[in-house]
Amino acid sequence: MAPATQTDSPQSFAETALRLGGKSDEEARRLGAMDKADEQVETLFAPQYQTVNSPIHKAIWDGRTPLDLFSPPSPPTSLPCDAVMERSLAVARRRRDSNTLLNDEHKLSNESIADLADAGYWGLLIDPKYGGSGAPFARFAPFLTRMALVDPTVSAMASVHGCIGAVDPVRTFGNTEQKARLLPILASGARISAFALTEPGAGSDLTALRTTATLVGDHYEVTGEKLFITNAVPGRLIGLVVLLEGKPAVLIAELPEENEQFRIKKYGLYALKHAYNQGLVFNKFRVPRENLLVPKTGDGLTIAYHGLNLGRLALCAAASAGMRVFLANLLPWIAYRRTYGQPIQVRELVKRRVARLAALIAGTDALVAWGSWLIDQGFRGELECIIAKIFGSEAQKEAAIELFMKTHGGRSFLHGHLFGDNVHEFLAPCIYEGEGEMLGMAFFKSLVKEHGRQYFEPLGKRLQQLQIKTFNPANPSHLWKLRGELTSYGGWCLRRMGQGRDRQRVAGMDRRLSEHLAFALDRCQRHAGELSATLRKHQLKLADRQCRMAELSQRVQDAITMIVTIQWAHARTSEIAVASADILCQDLRRKLTGERPSDRYFRGVQQLADMIYAGGFEDLAGIDRQEILMPYA
Repeated sequence: MAPATQTDSPQSFAETALRLGGKSDEEARRLGAMDKADEQVETLFAPQYQTVNSPIHKAIWDGRTPLDLFSPPSPPTSLPCDAVMERSLAVARRRRDSNTLLNDEHKLSNESIADLADAGYWGLLIDPKYGGSGAPFARFAPFLTRMALVDPTVSAMASVHGCIGAVDPVRTFGNTEQKARLLPILASGARISAFALTEPGAGSDLTALRTTATLVGDHYEVTGEKLFITNAVPGRLIGLVVLLEGKPAVLIAELPEENEQFRIKKYGLYALKHAYNQGLVFNKFRVPRENLLVPKTGDGLTIAYHGLNLGRLALCAAASAGMRVFLANLLPWIAYRRTYGQPIQVRELVKRRVARLAALIAGTDALVAWGSWLIDQGFRGELECIIAKIFGSEAQKEAAIELFMKTHGGRSFLHGHLFGDNVHEFLAPCIYEGEGEMLGMAFFKSLVKEHGRQYFEPLGKRLQQLQIKTFNPANPSHLWKLRGELTSYGGWCLRRMGQGRDRQRVAGMDRRLSEHLAFALDRCQRHAGELSATLRKHQLKLADRQCRMAELSQRVQDAITMIVTIQWAHARTSEIAVASADILCQDLRRKLTGERPSDRYFRGVQQLADMIYAGGFEDLAGIDRQEILMPYA
């Protein structure tokens, strides 16, 4: 049985725009297929939870930011899944402290995986009726931060298994029989899982897939190669993306020991050093027919797209943990290291770095709490999770190099130093779940799609009918011939001009945060005009203006990050949370305006650093501090 498809449905917005813009049939078709998969994922969500009704889309296009959708409520004090989480943390700590977490290859051992299974770790996201504990994602994502403080590999494996492995595809797209058969296995940890999508020639371009499946009797025969697959070892389950009858499809397969049909391709990889990451080569590899996932709409790309947002939030949660580890290891070093008779912790530049690190942690925590709450509410979360992924990965990269490495100096490169031994782990998230700028362009596309479809697609089609390559508003003939399409767009422009400023205020909010909120709300209103003007200026050639799309996308992301962090800090009583949010917002405001740092800013970073020195930053207790390398004689 082939997966459901929509081959007869209209072209996607992206394909239409690319064809009108003169792109080749192949490029338009390939990018259109990616866009259609994205649209098919949208149909899995109720209309009120689709991207056009998401908090970010409303903040930009509706003229008034829905602040209630930027303010997650306080989480419940306790849930049944909490006991599983505490047992899992205890297992990870015990095995870490006894040096039994890893095997002889320095990978997470089968014994550790089994101990975590006994604690219920691998079933956290699976419904209790299938043997899991049904953790809400708003509980699961912050828990990943806690687990990553104990061991980042154990935390990452929960994301690989539950978010982008076989768990999400089966629980979302599996039929009744498949769920009953596979989810108990996945929940028990008897088979933890991975997702096999990437190929040697197919990364961001998933239309370049070459692995094929052919139905032969009661099974499929799979032939092809996968690359960069984390947790791919014999005995594990994988979601395997293949081409079936020319369309992407997903099979759930168990990896056997190597044989004539299946072999593992090994290579050296600097990142993910404590997890197995390998290539998979298939030669008429057999998968039972009943293991084909058939979505109600779309195809295998729809399945692949769905779980990515969960993985993006998990990545941001891990980055929050990584930066806490940096801070915990920075504080004893700057108190120890002396220059000219004084510890460097008193130096203004060092205090600024400490404060910036706290600000970045506040941003990641805020985005994780917000995005995971939206997922639980039923939102798709496409725009929101992309922001979390980009901010989290870029924040960790900056923290690792600009704040942690530079403050530790030459000792950063000694064997045994946290930075030198793990630098690739800190940088790799910039690539995981989509490279940052590529995702930024996807963010831009999702944000402007509805506006473009409503006002610019009719204009493009009319231009094509009239054989006019580019609309020139100074040409009276163009204005007359396009009067119908322009009237609709002109109405939007007039409505936007008539909107009053978004002057929302939040009762009881700290003055510093309130000032930042007014700025961010104003920016969101302005961004609608900037985005529309970009569509108007570049018209059908916009696809070739990648740098402009990336730049505008980042500006929107920065304004939204401000609002999320402000609301997060306001919900807390901690002065250090407010001060951290204030520093992050000042940094983002200068990025958006090009202004220089004020004296107020420099005073603020000193005060924030002093609060951290005094022990005001929470969640650092229990984090391993490495010994000072090459101490003074």
